[in-house]
Amino acid sequence: RSTVYFDSDLHKALKLKSAETGESTSAIVNEALRLVLSEDADDLQAFEERKKEPSMNFESFVRKLKKDGKL
Repeated sequence: RSTVYFDSDLHKALKLKSAETGESTSAIVNEALRLVLSEDADDLQAFEERKKEPSMNFESFVRKLKKDGKL
């Protein structure tokens, strides 16, 4: 159990969605949190998969664009 303080407009939207869908506010918040955490997990996996790729800093990249005639 937790106490969560919502912005008043977000709280109103949550209550309206709950009334419209028949879902509890807890169920709606739990689903929203699952979605956000799932996106975070996807991002972490993408970072892990790409961590061995060579990196290039901004300055080098801009120089390469100029050299390649793209700037």
